Amino acid sequence: QVQLVESGGGLVQAGGSLRLSCAASGRLIPRGWYRQAPGKQRELVARITNGGSTDYADSVKGRFAISRDLAKNTVYLQMNSLEPEDTAVYYCNAVQGVYREVWGQGTLVTVSS
Repeated sequence: QVQLVESGGGLVQAGGSLRLSCAASGRLIPRGWYRQAPGKQRELVARITNGGSTDYADSVKGRFAISRDLAKNTVYLQMNSLEPEDTAVYYCNAVQGVYREVWGQGTLVTVSS
């Protein structure tokens, strides 16, 4: 069963932009984006709370912006001024109720120098 559908990854030159989308099934609420670069641990990129507050990794502040469309149950990650260091597999994170956590399949973002 597909619960999270991620899209928007691809190859872009440094300084370019990409917009990631994560559409969730009815009871699943997408909350944030994480990424994992080769040889690195998965890390938080951006998240948004029920109240609409946001949190970003220091490395992406001022360049990335997370937003959501409640009607579509979708979260977005607008990525501007991309750098080669942003190259990673980006994963959408979602929750259902209090106990269940679900991860997307990941979408690859490659930034060339």
